[in-house]
Amino acid sequence: MSLFEKISDDLKAAMLARQKDRLESLRAIKAALLLAKTESGTHEISEDQEMKILQKLVKQRRESAEIFKTQNRTDLYENEVKEAAIIEEYLPKQLSEAELMPVLKAIIQHVGAVSQKDMGKVMGAASKELAGKADGKMIADKVKELLGMM
Repeated sequence: MSLFEKISDDLKAAMLARQKDRLESLRAIKAALLLAKTESGTHEISEDQEMKILQKLVKQRRESAEIFKTQNRTDLYENEVKEAAIIEEYLPKQLSEAELMPVLKAIIQHVGAVSQKDMGKVMGAASKELAGKADGKMIADKVKELLGMM
């Protein structure tokens, strides 16, 4: 079953269960996937593209939540956090900090990075290897931290 079909089935279940928050999030996912399908011209998108779309939606929700938090709009903040959590259910499990560090150390060693100047090389390799498995900002922060220690 494709992600689009799974979202459609979950959307129906959320309607029947009258889960308003879940319904809004699933509709946003379905709309983004439909838009990507029509833009591609082939009406098909790869799994990789689907994951990128979901990651983008989560990132948008988190950024909005931060803005609402700074403006003391807790009602909107909580809504964005809930939506991000629902969308994350459809993404692969994200690596924790403890799981990420050994992978990054191996990448740094493989690339031969020795200072902050090599950050671009490390980030390129890390982005390819960890695509969909870890947040890009967390990867960048940890790479800076590791290269700073060298």
